[in-house]
Amino acid sequence: MEWLERMNRAIDYIETNLTEKVELSEAARMACCSSYQFQRMFSFITDVTLSEYIRRRRLTLAALELQHGGAAKVIDIALKYGYESPVSFARAFNSLHGITPAMARQEGIALKAYPRLSFLITIKGAEAMNYRIETKESFEVFGIEGVFPTNGGGESVLTPAKLWEQSHANGDVKRLEARAGNLPSFVSQNLHLVHAVCSYRKTGPETFPYMLCAFKDGASNMDGYTSVNIPAHTWAIFPSEPHPWDQFGETIETLYKRFYTEWLPTAGYEQLDGIEFEMYGAKDGLNYIELWFAIRKV
Repeated sequence: MEWLERMNRAIDYIETNLTEKVELSEAARMACCSSYQFQRMFSFITDVTLSEYIRRRRLTLAALELQHGGAAKVIDIALKYGYESPVSFARAFNSLHGITPAMARQEGIALKAYPRLSFLITIKGAEAMNYRIETKESFEVFGIEGVFPTNGGGESVLTPAKLWEQSHANGDVKRLEARAGNLPSFVSQNLHLVHAVCSYRKTGPETFPYMLCAFKDGASNMDGYTSVNIPAHTWAIFPSEPHPWDQFGETIETLYKRFYTEWLPTAGYEQLDGIEFEMYGAKDGLNYIELWFAIRKV
């Protein structure tokens, strides 16, 4: 239950600072994980991004103040909840509540309220979750690295998904595959030669690294690629069922979600700060995924 306590401490911090600047790194510290890991966990568990949760909570409290705050000025409430001008506040307020801040003062007006979150254990269905725990010695991977903002950035910002799309289109994935060498003996031989690893090094409080990677072996050609040594770890490995390509997004999202919401809170392990692998392969003529999470016993 320690995992739940940490997540609720992080929510306590966020709620206490809704009228101040919420430092993502501080919330993540209370959850005992990296900023990137905390945001991912939050999104998979709640089905809403952390930034959207904070926005909704601030606008919920702002609406309550407009209704019950007497003569408080709109500009003062806007500044209190982090908006630099009445215009930006009114735009955000209208997008959430469907009315202007001034209209919120009217008796009987309909508003939306998003309550504070609490993390609890819930009883779910009896569907089995396949996994295995393996300890592996250190190994090396190399490939095409990007450093990405933890908040996702705007539509024009490169993301891991766009890096994959771009690298397939320009032939980088095929070139990396050709230089990969052979799969090591400690991985499933159903796997392809190119995979992905993220959060394997520190890049800053608001960024994370993500690499399209191959395993290094004696036949690998690493010229021009970034290489990373992965220390010895114990890994929780979650394989997917074979699936057609059009089910890829749903399959990988379900694996991540079940890890964070079903397995991690009750397994007696905690995720080490960051390192995750997305392993891709083929099985029975269909696509196949393994997610690897570095863990330790608590």
